[in-house]
Amino acid sequence: MSDVLSQNEIDDLLNALNSGDFDISQTTTGKGEKKIKKYDFARPSKFSKEHLKTLEIIYENYSRSVASYFSSYLRTPTHVEVINSEALTYREFTNSLSNPIILGIIDFKPLKGSILMKISSKVGFTILDRVLGGPGTVLKTNRDFTQIEKILLTKIMDKLVKMMGEHWTNIHIVQPKLEQLETNMQFAEMIEPNEMVALMTLNIKVGDVEGMINICIPYLVIEPLMEFLNTKYWYTNHKNVQVEDYKNYMEGKIQISQIPIRTILGKTQIMVKDFLELQLGDVIRLDSYVSSDLNVYVGDLLKFKGKPGISKKKNALKITKIVREEEE
Repeated sequence: MSDVLSQNEIDDLLNALNSGDFDISQTTTGKGEKKIKKYDFARPSKFSKEHLKTLEIIYENYSRSVASYFSSYLRTPTHVEVINSEALTYREFTNSLSNPIILGIIDFKPLKGSILMKISSKVGFTILDRVLGGPGTVLKTNRDFTQIEKILLTKIMDKLVKMMGEHWTNIHIVQPKLEQLETNMQFAEMIEPNEMVALMTLNIKVGDVEGMINICIPYLVIEPLMEFLNTKYWYTNHKNVQVEDYKNYMEGKIQISQIPIRTILGKTQIMVKDFLELQLGDVIRLDSYVSSDLNVYVGDLLKFKGKPGISKKKNALKITKIVREEEE
């Protein structure tokens, strides 16, 4: 059918418009109609679902490392998982903050700019309570952090920041560094309020206490990496990692791990009365001899036998035997 109208058809169309018998809105309907999507210039769409999905994968792996670190450091079961990822404006993120906060400002080298990590104060006080020997209870009243507490939180946050870089390796080699830790939200005004950010929300449970960890990633910081933030690129790089390289990586990590080693010189029992009357120069007889092999424990496991002595003017222990599992 021709798209060109004849003169008679044009005249009929004009007459119908003048008489009101024809609705011009009818001309916009049809199979070839194009749907127009509204664009919000105040909230530009810079992060696609694919970008957010890749960021979720990165921080799901990161959350497992955080859970493992806190479980061993705090000596209490800790669970961390990603529960949400979304794109929003920086103003929307800062409006959700309230004092006191634990806000880490992170230099995302070699990329330009900083990202933010926010830990809920409830979880922060619980972590501090565990570090200082407490059961990890929640404070009944909210208060500011003391200088000593800020120093402890800075050390913990610095460790979390360094762990983050390992999980960006498949996308890009980054070396995040904690610039400073703030506990007042007024220092969170770092970029334009209308700038778009990706917000990763992690739920953390330390013992019986639950809270949130928010990681705010401005678009301007990771803009050079946007083309790599797709699951296809992630899985392609992940498959290219050689098993032998991963084995060497794990061996290297294990070799530099610190483990507690202790030995028991001997045991005995005395009366409380005798204990209270002990004086300088008194001798306590133990159940072992000078020539006896002492038990050497790695953690709580008996692994070696040894003899006490002096090495370079320091107390030392010479390993004399390796205790096999079947000999324990």
